[in-house]
Amino acid sequence: MKSVPLLSISALAIISLLGCSSPSDNNENASATTETQETTTLRFSHFWPATSSISKEVFEPWAKKIEEESNGRLNVELYPSAGLAKADVTYEAAAKGTIDIGSQAHGYTNGRFPLTQIAELPGLSNSASQMGCMLQTLYDDGTLASEYEDSHLLFMYGAGPGSLHTTDKLIRTPEDMKGMRIRRPSAVAGDIIESAGASPVGLPANDMYTSLQRGVVDGLSFPWEAVTAFKIDEITKYHTNIPFYSSALMVTMNKDKYESLPDDLKQVLDNNSGMALAEKVGEVFDKHDQMAIQAAKDKGDEIVEIPDPLNDPDWKGPLLDGTKKYLADVNALGLDADGVYEKAQAASAACKV
Repeated sequence: MKSVPLLSISALAIISLLGCSSPSDNNENASATTETQETTTLRFSHFWPATSSISKEVFEPWAKKIEEESNGRLNVELYPSAGLAKADVTYEAAAKGTIDIGSQAHGYTNGRFPLTQIAELPGLSNSASQMGCMLQTLYDDGTLASEYEDSHLLFMYGAGPGSLHTTDKLIRTPEDMKGMRIRRPSAVAGDIIESAGASPVGLPANDMYTSLQRGVVDGLSFPWEAVTAFKIDEITKYHTNIPFYSSALMVTMNKDKYESLPDDLKQVLDNNSGMALAEKVGEVFDKHDQMAIQAAKDKGDEIVEIPDPLNDPDWKGPLLDGTKKYLADVNALGLDADGVYEKAQAASAACKV
């Protein structure tokens, strides 16, 4: 009888052991493989305070949902208060890959998004929900898409109408604004403020508190929610509740970072982008706008109501002058400002709530 080589015996033993492994063993191995898959961390910088409604009620739940739906393979790290990128360069930081995701107000980089900011013009939006719906609609139908080709846009959103908030004087008519220094959030609001006779001053939202304290500005144009988010309510006691502009905002992602993800993780992000998020932010902002207005009333602040300024004899002129100036400036760039304005009006009507 011939002897069997030792090597052959060892090989047979290994095969036998493998053949006897149970299904549960295979499942455990598969589970271990899943658990050891690499986690991709996405750094998300935004200018809102950590205590703000959008940070706590939108961005934090959004980050948690991304992590859950990716089974922990995506981890979104939030950096509020412009933690990784200054408020006015957040979009560029995301486009260049300094950060992975960023949220910025379009008005912080005037001239960079001239077509998008047409949506900020007076008379187009009376709520954050309407503004966000309008912006996302215009992006989805391709009207604004060319302005974001260097990034992957996750979703647009809008703030509620910007009102006027001042420290020492109540503004009832444009005449009251003459000689005042008013912070403007964008070129659109700046044109209107200037048309009313005031001096528009460009400042990021994070610098507003100290600027009001030091008298650098006499007041500001700001949505009501942001008044409480940035604690402006501690300094201002006069408010002109007039929807003379609305702020456009966005959340964008570095294009290369997005493209580097496997398809299933891209799908997780896609499922948590677009109109659904624009609507969610709108709901949060609208709720907190009303809460901020009530808080100002409870505090005893003076508030004057101008709900329809385009039909108000005092305010109609400056608002229309500011609108015409902005559209003319964009047309002068060789862009179809009038055509986009018409589409924005149609989207506004479709998104009215």
